[in-house]
Amino acid sequence: MPMQVQDIRDRLRSLGAGPQHEAHVLRHWVQALPQDHGRRRLENFLPASLLGALPGLVAEWSGLARLSSQHPAADGSARLLVSLADGQTVESVLLPPERAQGLCVSTQVGCAVGCVFCMTGQGGLLRQLGSAEIVAQVVLARTQRAVRKVVFMGMGEPAHNLDAVLEAIDLLGTLGDVGHKNLVFSTVGDPRVFDRLPLGLVKPALALSLHSTQADKRAALLPRAPRMDPADLVARGEAYARATGYPIQYQWTLIEGLNDGQDEIEGIVALLAGKYAMMNLIPYNAVDGLDFRRPSWERAAEMARTLHRRGVLTKLRQSAGQDVEAGCGQLRARAAGTAAARVIPIEVARRNQAAAT
Repeated sequence: MPMQVQDIRDRLRSLGAGPQHEAHVLRHWVQALPQDHGRRRLENFLPASLLGALPGLVAEWSGLARLSSQHPAADGSARLLVSLADGQTVESVLLPPERAQGLCVSTQVGCAVGCVFCMTGQGGLLRQLGSAEIVAQVVLARTQRAVRKVVFMGMGEPAHNLDAVLEAIDLLGTLGDVGHKNLVFSTVGDPRVFDRLPLGLVKPALALSLHSTQADKRAALLPRAPRMDPADLVARGEAYARATGYPIQYQWTLIEGLNDGQDEIEGIVALLAGKYAMMNLIPYNAVDGLDFRRPSWERAAEMARTLHRRGVLTKLRQSAGQDVEAGCGQLRARAAGTAAARVIPIEVARRNQAAAT
Protein backbone atom coordinates (compact mmCIF):
# COMPACT_ATOMS: atom_id res chain seq x y z
CA MET A 1 0.00 0.00 0.00
CA PRO A 2 1.32 3.49 -0.78
CA MET A 3 2.39 5.49 2.25
CA GLN A 4 0.04 8.15 3.54
CA VAL A 5 0.84 11.16 5.73
CA GLN A 6 -1.34 9.59 8.39
CA ASP A 7 0.95 6.54 8.39
CA ILE A 8 3.86 8.83 9.20
CA ARG A 9 1.90 10.51 11.98
CA ASP A 10 0.92 7.14 13.44
CA ARG A 11 4.54 5.98 13.36
CA LEU A 12 5.75 9.11 15.13
CA ARG A 13 3.11 8.75 17.81
CA SER A 14 4.04 5.10 18.34
CA LEU A 15 7.56 6.33 19.10
CA GLY A 16 6.33 8.68 21.79
CA ALA A 17 5.86 11.88 19.78
CA GLY A 18 3.48 14.45 21.20
CA PRO A 19 1.84 17.15 19.07
CA GLN A 20 4.86 19.49 19.26
CA HIS A 21 7.31 16.72 18.40
CA GLU A 22 5.17 15.55 15.50
CA ALA A 23 4.84 19.08 14.13
CA HIS A 24 8.61 19.66 14.41
CA VAL A 25 9.51 16.48 12.52
CA LEU A 26 6.88 16.93 9.80
CA ARG A 27 7.67 20.63 9.34
CA HIS A 28 11.34 19.95 8.83
CA TRP A 29 10.67 17.04 6.48
CA VAL A 30 8.19 18.81 4.22
CA GLN A 31 10.35 21.95 4.07
CA ALA A 32 13.43 19.83 3.19
CA LEU A 33 15.30 21.04 6.26
CA PRO A 34 17.66 18.93 8.38
CA GLN A 35 15.89 17.73 11.52
CA ASP A 36 18.48 19.52 13.67
CA HIS A 37 18.01 22.82 11.80
CA GLY A 38 17.57 25.75 14.15
CA ARG A 39 18.57 26.44 17.72
CA ARG A 40 16.62 23.65 19.39
CA ARG A 41 18.76 20.75 20.60
CA LEU A 42 16.90 17.60 19.63
CA GLU A 43 18.30 15.54 22.52
CA ASN A 44 16.64 17.98 24.92
CA PHE A 45 13.35 18.09 23.00
CA LEU A 46 12.47 14.78 21.34
CA PRO A 47 11.66 11.58 23.27
CA ALA A 48 14.66 9.24 23.27
CA SER A 49 12.75 6.55 21.38
CA LEU A 50 11.88 8.99 18.59
CA LEU A 51 15.35 10.54 18.53
CA GLY A 52 16.95 7.13 18.04
CA ALA A 53 14.57 6.16 15.25
CA LEU A 54 14.68 9.49 13.44
CA PRO A 55 17.65 8.83 11.09
CA GLY A 56 16.00 5.64 9.83
CA LEU A 57 12.66 7.40 9.36
CA VAL A 58 14.24 10.26 7.40
CA ALA A 59 16.04 7.74 5.18
CA GLU A 60 12.76 5.90 4.58
CA TRP A 61 10.95 9.11 3.63
CA SER A 62 13.79 10.04 1.28
CA GLY A 63 13.10 6.79 -0.56
CA LEU A 64 9.51 7.75 -1.27
CA ALA A 65 10.57 9.99 -4.17
CA ARG A 66 14.08 9.84 -5.65
CA LEU A 67 15.39 11.85 -8.56
CA SER A 68 15.87 9.51 -11.50
CA SER A 69 16.74 12.23 -14.01
CA GLN A 70 16.45 15.97 -14.39
CA HIS A 71 15.86 17.76 -17.69
CA PRO A 72 16.32 21.55 -17.57
CA ALA A 73 14.67 23.61 -20.30
CA ALA A 74 15.60 26.88 -21.91
CA ASP A 75 12.70 28.70 -20.22
CA GLY A 76 14.06 27.95 -16.73
CA SER A 77 11.71 25.06 -16.02
CA ALA A 78 12.95 21.56 -15.31
CA ARG A 79 11.25 18.22 -15.84
CA LEU A 80 11.96 15.72 -13.07
CA LEU A 81 11.56 12.00 -13.57
CA VAL A 82 10.84 10.71 -10.07
CA SER A 83 11.33 7.10 -8.97
CA LEU A 84 9.01 5.77 -6.28
CA ALA A 85 9.89 3.12 -3.72
CA ASP A 86 8.26 0.32 -5.77
CA GLY A 87 10.12 1.23 -8.96
CA GLN A 88 7.27 3.08 -10.65
CA THR A 89 7.99 6.56 -11.96
CA VAL A 90 6.06 9.81 -12.13
CA GLU A 91 6.88 13.29 -13.33
CA SER A 92 7.16 16.63 -11.55
CA VAL A 93 7.93 19.97 -13.17
CA LEU A 94 9.76 22.89 -11.63
CA LEU A 95 8.00 25.76 -13.40
CA PRO A 96 9.83 28.76 -14.84
CA PRO A 97 11.07 31.12 -12.08
CA GLU A 98 8.62 33.88 -12.98
CA ARG A 99 5.71 31.56 -12.18
CA ALA A 100 5.79 32.03 -8.39
CA GLN A 101 8.48 29.41 -7.69
CA GLY A 102 5.96 26.78 -8.66
CA LEU A 103 6.05 23.02 -8.84
CA CYS A 104 3.65 20.76 -10.73
CA VAL A 105 3.22 17.37 -9.02
CA SER A 106 1.65 14.05 -9.97
CA THR A 107 -1.13 12.39 -7.99
CA GLN A 108 -1.35 9.03 -9.77
CA VAL A 109 0.83 6.69 -11.79
CA GLY A 110 -1.04 7.05 -15.06
CA CYS A 111 -4.57 8.37 -15.39
CA ALA A 112 -8.03 6.94 -16.06
CA VAL A 113 -9.59 9.99 -17.73
CA GLY A 114 -8.05 9.21 -21.12
CA CYS A 115 -7.78 12.74 -22.52
CA VAL A 116 -7.04 12.07 -26.17
CA PHE A 117 -4.31 14.73 -26.41
CA CYS A 118 -2.38 13.64 -23.31
CA MET A 119 0.39 11.04 -23.20
CA THR A 120 -0.42 10.09 -19.60
CA GLY A 121 -3.97 9.24 -20.57
CA GLN A 122 -2.91 6.75 -23.22
CA GLY A 123 -1.69 4.09 -20.78
CA GLY A 124 -4.54 4.17 -18.27
CA LEU A 125 -4.23 4.14 -14.49
CA LEU A 126 -1.55 1.95 -12.90
CA ARG A 127 -1.92 2.95 -9.26
CA GLN A 128 -2.72 5.74 -6.84
CA LEU A 129 -0.03 7.74 -5.09
CA GLY A 130 -0.13 7.95 -1.32
CA SER A 131 -0.33 11.40 0.23
CA ALA A 132 3.21 10.95 1.56
CA GLU A 133 4.44 10.20 -1.99
CA ILE A 134 2.75 13.38 -3.23
CA VAL A 135 4.37 15.46 -0.49
CA ALA A 136 7.70 13.71 -1.12
CA GLN A 137 7.75 15.19 -4.65
CA VAL A 138 7.67 18.64 -3.06
CA VAL A 139 10.43 17.69 -0.63
CA LEU A 140 12.55 16.38 -3.51
CA ALA A 141 11.99 19.55 -5.56
CA ARG A 142 12.96 21.69 -2.59
CA THR A 143 16.38 20.08 -2.60
CA GLN A 144 16.77 21.66 -6.08
CA ARG A 145 15.26 25.12 -5.56
CA ALA A 146 12.69 27.02 -3.48
CA VAL A 147 9.05 25.98 -3.93
CA ARG A 148 6.33 28.43 -2.91
CA LYS A 149 3.49 27.15 -5.07
CA VAL A 150 2.28 23.59 -5.70
CA VAL A 151 0.03 22.76 -8.63
CA PHE A 152 -1.71 19.37 -8.67
CA MET A 153 -1.67 19.22 -12.44
CA GLY A 154 0.87 16.51 -13.28
CA MET A 155 0.17 12.88 -14.06
CA GLY A 156 -3.25 11.74 -12.85
CA GLU A 157 -6.67 13.17 -12.03
CA PRO A 158 -6.57 14.48 -8.43
CA ALA A 159 -10.31 13.93 -7.96
CA HIS A 160 -9.76 10.19 -8.49
CA ASN A 161 -7.36 10.13 -5.52
CA LEU A 162 -9.21 12.68 -3.47
CA ASP A 163 -8.48 11.59 0.10
CA ALA A 164 -4.73 11.38 -0.49
CA VAL A 165 -4.58 14.68 -2.36
CA LEU A 166 -6.54 16.52 0.33
CA GLU A 167 -4.29 15.06 3.03
CA ALA A 168 -1.22 16.28 1.13
CA ILE A 169 -2.81 19.71 0.68
CA ASP A 170 -3.53 19.91 4.41
CA LEU A 171 0.10 19.24 5.32
CA LEU A 172 1.52 21.57 2.67
CA GLY A 173 -0.84 24.37 3.64
CA THR A 174 -0.09 24.11 7.37
CA LEU A 175 3.43 22.88 8.13
CA GLY A 176 4.65 23.06 4.54
CA ASP A 177 4.93 26.86 4.21
CA VAL A 178 2.74 27.06 1.09
CA GLY A 179 -0.01 29.69 1.03
CA HIS A 180 -3.49 28.28 0.53
CA LYS A 181 -4.11 30.18 -2.69
CA ASN A 182 -0.77 28.82 -3.95
CA LEU A 183 -2.07 25.26 -3.71
CA VAL A 184 -3.90 24.67 -6.97
CA PHE A 185 -6.19 21.65 -7.33
CA SER A 186 -6.68 20.87 -11.02
CA THR A 187 -9.54 18.66 -12.15
CA VAL A 188 -11.61 17.79 -15.21
CA GLY A 189 -14.65 18.44 -13.03
CA ASP A 190 -15.73 15.74 -10.61
CA PRO A 191 -18.79 16.64 -8.48
CA ARG A 192 -17.06 15.26 -5.37
CA VAL A 193 -14.50 18.06 -5.62
CA PHE A 194 -17.12 20.74 -5.13
CA ASP A 195 -18.55 18.89 -2.13
CA ARG A 196 -15.25 18.15 -0.37
CA LEU A 197 -12.94 21.11 -1.00
CA PRO A 198 -15.03 23.68 0.92
CA LEU A 199 -14.91 21.47 4.04
CA GLY A 200 -11.14 21.42 4.49
CA LEU A 201 -9.07 23.52 6.86
CA VAL A 202 -6.91 24.35 3.83
CA LYS A 203 -9.01 25.45 0.87
CA PRO A 204 -6.91 25.37 -2.30
CA ALA A 205 -7.41 27.39 -5.43
CA LEU A 206 -9.23 25.49 -8.15
CA ALA A 207 -8.31 24.96 -11.79
CA LEU A 208 -10.93 23.39 -14.06
CA SER A 209 -10.00 21.75 -17.35
CA LEU A 210 -12.56 23.02 -19.83
CA HIS A 211 -11.03 22.61 -23.32
CA SER A 212 -14.40 23.09 -25.04
CA THR A 213 -17.67 24.85 -24.27
CA GLN A 214 -19.59 22.25 -26.28
CA ALA A 215 -20.60 19.21 -24.23
CA ASP A 216 -20.27 16.72 -27.09
CA LYS A 217 -16.84 17.95 -28.16
CA ARG A 218 -15.61 18.04 -24.58
CA ALA A 219 -16.79 14.45 -24.10
CA ALA A 220 -14.80 13.44 -27.20
CA LEU A 221 -11.65 15.14 -25.91
CA LEU A 222 -12.07 13.87 -22.32
CA PRO A 223 -13.81 10.52 -22.92
CA ARG A 224 -13.93 9.29 -19.31
CA ALA A 225 -14.47 12.58 -17.51
CA PRO A 226 -17.74 12.98 -15.59
CA ARG A 227 -20.49 14.13 -17.91
CA MET A 228 -20.93 17.61 -16.51
CA ASP A 229 -22.31 20.17 -18.90
CA PRO A 230 -19.80 23.03 -19.27
CA ALA A 231 -22.40 25.50 -17.97
CA ASP A 232 -22.92 23.40 -14.84
CA LEU A 233 -19.17 23.09 -14.36
CA VAL A 234 -18.76 26.86 -14.55
CA ALA A 235 -21.65 27.41 -12.13
CA ARG A 236 -20.10 25.07 -9.54
CA GLY A 237 -16.72 26.70 -10.06
CA GLU A 238 -18.15 30.19 -9.64
CA ALA A 239 -19.77 29.21 -6.34
CA TYR A 240 -16.42 27.90 -5.03
CA ALA A 241 -14.61 31.02 -6.23
CA ARG A 242 -17.02 33.30 -4.40
CA ALA A 243 -16.82 31.20 -1.23
CA THR A 244 -13.00 31.15 -1.09
CA GLY A 245 -12.10 34.49 -2.63
CA TYR A 246 -9.86 32.84 -5.25
CA PRO A 247 -10.79 33.15 -8.92
CA ILE A 248 -11.23 29.90 -10.81
CA GLN A 249 -8.54 29.13 -13.36
CA TYR A 250 -10.01 27.56 -16.48
CA GLN A 251 -7.52 25.49 -18.43
CA TRP A 252 -7.85 25.37 -22.21
CA THR A 253 -5.36 23.29 -24.19
CA LEU A 254 -5.44 25.05 -27.54
CA ILE A 255 -5.48 22.57 -30.44
CA GLU A 256 -5.47 23.70 -34.04
CA GLY A 257 -8.74 22.97 -35.82
CA LEU A 258 -10.47 21.54 -32.76
CA ASN A 259 -11.07 24.26 -30.20
CA ASP A 260 -9.55 27.46 -31.57
CA GLY A 261 -12.47 28.59 -33.74
CA GLN A 262 -14.97 31.44 -33.53
CA ASP A 263 -17.65 29.08 -32.21
CA GLU A 264 -15.56 28.38 -29.13
CA ILE A 265 -14.76 32.06 -28.65
CA GLU A 266 -18.48 32.79 -28.56
CA GLY A 267 -19.04 29.90 -26.16
CA ILE A 268 -16.31 31.09 -23.79
CA VAL A 269 -17.72 34.61 -23.75
CA ALA A 270 -21.21 33.29 -23.02
CA LEU A 271 -19.94 31.15 -20.14
CA LEU A 272 -17.25 33.30 -18.54
CA ALA A 273 -17.83 37.01 -19.24
CA GLY A 274 -18.22 38.72 -15.89
CA LYS A 275 -17.30 35.62 -13.88
CA TYR A 276 -14.72 35.53 -11.08
CA ALA A 277 -12.37 33.59 -13.31
CA MET A 278 -9.20 33.50 -15.35
CA MET A 279 -8.99 31.72 -18.69
CA ASN A 280 -5.59 30.16 -19.33
CA LEU A 281 -5.05 29.44 -23.01
CA ILE A 282 -2.23 26.90 -23.30
CA PRO A 283 -1.08 26.07 -26.84
CA TYR A 284 -0.81 22.31 -27.22
CA ASN A 285 2.54 20.77 -26.30
CA ALA A 286 3.28 18.29 -29.09
CA VAL A 287 3.38 14.58 -28.17
CA ASP A 288 5.14 12.01 -30.33
CA GLY A 289 2.62 9.75 -32.01
CA LEU A 290 -0.41 11.98 -31.39
CA ASP A 291 -1.71 13.77 -34.45
CA PHE A 292 -2.59 17.09 -32.86
CA ARG A 293 -1.04 20.46 -33.61
CA ARG A 294 -0.71 23.74 -31.79
CA PRO A 295 -2.08 26.80 -33.59
CA SER A 296 0.30 29.56 -34.59
CA TRP A 297 1.29 31.92 -31.83
CA GLU A 298 -0.35 34.74 -33.77
CA ARG A 299 -3.67 32.86 -33.86
CA ALA A 300 -3.46 32.04 -30.15
CA ALA A 301 -2.60 35.65 -29.28
CA GLU A 302 -5.52 36.97 -31.33
CA MET A 303 -7.89 34.59 -29.54
CA ALA A 304 -6.61 35.79 -26.16
CA ARG A 305 -6.97 39.45 -27.15
CA THR A 306 -10.51 38.88 -28.42
CA LEU A 307 -11.60 37.17 -25.22
CA HIS A 308 -10.01 39.87 -23.09
CA ARG A 309 -11.76 42.63 -25.05
CA ARG A 310 -15.08 40.84 -24.59
CA GLY A 311 -14.92 40.60 -20.83
CA VAL A 312 -13.03 37.37 -20.14
CA LEU A 313 -9.78 37.84 -18.22
CA THR A 314 -7.40 35.75 -20.32
CA LYS A 315 -3.75 34.77 -20.20
CA LEU A 316 -1.91 33.11 -23.04
CA ARG A 317 0.57 30.78 -21.41
CA GLN A 318 3.58 29.29 -23.09
CA SER A 319 3.73 25.57 -22.32
CA ALA A 320 6.67 25.02 -20.00
CA GLY A 321 9.64 22.99 -21.13
CA GLN A 322 8.73 22.31 -24.75
CA ASP A 323 12.33 21.60 -25.63
CA VAL A 324 12.47 18.78 -23.05
CA GLU A 325 9.10 17.20 -23.91
CA ALA A 326 7.45 18.59 -20.79
CA GLY A 327 3.92 17.52 -21.66
CA CYS A 328 2.73 15.17 -18.92
CA GLY A 329 3.78 11.56 -19.38
CA GLN A 330 6.26 12.07 -22.21
CA LEU A 331 9.41 11.75 -20.14
CA ARG A 332 8.10 8.68 -18.33
CA ALA A 333 7.03 7.08 -21.59
CA ARG A 334 10.37 7.77 -23.22
CA ALA A 335 12.24 6.33 -20.25
CA ALA A 336 10.07 3.22 -20.40
CA GLY A 337 10.45 2.91 -24.17
CA THR A 338 6.71 3.25 -24.71
CA ALA A 339 6.43 6.64 -26.37
CA ALA A 340 4.64 5.11 -29.35
CA ALA A 341 2.54 2.67 -27.34
CA ARG A 342 -0.92 3.89 -28.19
CA VAL A 343 -1.84 6.56 -30.71
CA ILE A 344 -5.14 8.41 -30.94
CA PRO A 345 -5.03 10.50 -34.10
CA ILE A 346 -7.04 13.64 -34.53
CA GLU A 347 -9.50 11.80 -36.80
CA VAL A 348 -10.47 9.53 -33.89
CA ALA A 349 -11.21 12.50 -31.68
CA ARG A 350 -13.44 13.89 -34.39
CA ARG A 351 -15.19 10.53 -34.82
CA ASN A 352 -15.74 10.43 -31.04
CA GLN A 353 -17.31 13.86 -31.26
CA ALA A 354 -19.54 12.81 -34.17
CA ALA A 355 -20.64 9.68 -32.32
CA ALA A 356 -21.54 11.73 -29.27
CA THR A 357 -23.98 13.76 -31.37
